[in-house]
Amino acid sequence: MAKPAAQALRDLSDAELVERLAQTKEELFNLRFQHVTGQLENHARLAHVKTDVARLHTELRIREIAAAEALAAPPERRRAGENEERAR
Repeated sequence: MAKPAAQALRDLSDAELVERLAQTKEELFNLRFQHVTGQLENHARLAHVKTDVARLHTELRIREIAAAEALAAPPERRRAGENEERAR
């Protein structure tokens, strides 16, 4: 069974994923800045946000690969793949 965070990412649109990635990277930048200046209180948050960035990149890459494979597939397979997607 997929983790709830990963499932939530799968439900987002591409634009929402890109926006969330930008927000998460900005948060990571701010946390790193706080760490360097000695103002960071929750050091575990830094690792958690890094994991979130990686998770977002992974989901975007999965979608990129799926789109490239769909374009490369012969027309018969494209139709079959569309039917499979609808069944999910």
